[in-house]
Amino acid sequence: MMGDARNESHRDKRKSLSRRIAMTLAATLKSSAAAVVRRCRLVPVAIVSCVLLATAVASAKAQAISSRPTLDAVKQRGNLRCGIPSDVPGFASKDANGVWRGFTVDVCRAFAAAIFDDPSKVTFTPLTVENGFVPLLSREIDVLARVNTWTLSREAALGIQFAFVSYYDGQGFMVRKSRGANSARDLGGIKVCVQRESTSELNLADYFSASELKYEEVALSNPREILAAYDEGRCDAVTSDISRLHSARLQLKSPDEHVILPDVIAKEPLGPAVRNGDDQWLTLVKWVYFAMVNAEELGVSQKTLSDELNSERTKTKRLLGSYAALGEALGLSNDWVVRIIRHVGNYGEAYDRNLGAGSRLAIPRGLNRLWTDGGLQYAPPMR
Repeated sequence: MMGDARNESHRDKRKSLSRRIAMTLAATLKSSAAAVVRRCRLVPVAIVSCVLLATAVASAKAQAISSRPTLDAVKQRGNLRCGIPSDVPGFASKDANGVWRGFTVDVCRAFAAAIFDDPSKVTFTPLTVENGFVPLLSREIDVLARVNTWTLSREAALGIQFAFVSYYDGQGFMVRKSRGANSARDLGGIKVCVQRESTSELNLADYFSASELKYEEVALSNPREILAAYDEGRCDAVTSDISRLHSARLQLKSPDEHVILPDVIAKEPLGPAVRNGDDQWLTLVKWVYFAMVNAEELGVSQKTLSDELNSERTKTKRLLGSYAALGEALGLSNDWVVRIIRHVGNYGEAYDRNLGAGSRLAIPRGLNRLWTDGGLQYAPPMR
């Protein structure tokens, strides 16, 4: 009976959380017309089919070239407007000189480098889970690069599209070493700090329900409040994306007294999002990332770029724009990848200096290794 009551309580909690998140999503929705899809029969005349196909392709290409509203607006304005996390070291935070640094910041600068050949032509807008999607939908920003979890409800209900997974993450727990916990299974009966109206809040309820463990939720509005509450002892554990926990630990009074447990209780694929309705912009955003991944795979980096520009390898020449005019299809110059690598670097370089071995966080790449090294970072071919 007690088990049934506990499960019922968890179900009620999850329904309540789902309703709150749905209300948050609904508040940012805009009305959209239903798409009309028509089918037609193939004309059984080969030559007519070829003519119709050629005409359709030419028409689609002309329309694509003339219909780049976001890219055109960015070029006319002279800078890119990028939504980023609010003070998450490793992803986005200001250094001692007030300059934004981090992995997400570098992703934004890669977009600016590709478009303007100048990574400084970007305006950063720090955002939270609660307000992150509104500026994108209201066109206050051009791309939401804040570390957002890619979910069905966000993509289907909000009228946005996630472009790619820049960081494969998972949700975990951080606790004090003095607690002696070796696993999340040891956390029954504790107070857990979590960000309100986030996927982490739902995953927390799911995990404790499935594990038949009791817990008390301490839901707060932003990472700074959560960290302060945990550091002051108002909760026994923090749950969030594991990458955020690594970042949060460095900000505690005594970082070495805390440990991130090995358990991963949920998938957290993180990446940028753009508005629906501008497929050309979505394509550009995707291929900037794909170019960075392909560059790492081919060994093209900031250090090797000058030599690689003289490479005779077809894949490298195609990547760097000397073999095929791929940039024109995106509305960019054909040396757009050269610009990205020169100013920002390839995917591995951006990861290492902000999150990996070259940073204070020193997070192992894990799933974010290239596919050739057993990871999940994989990009379509540049051709």
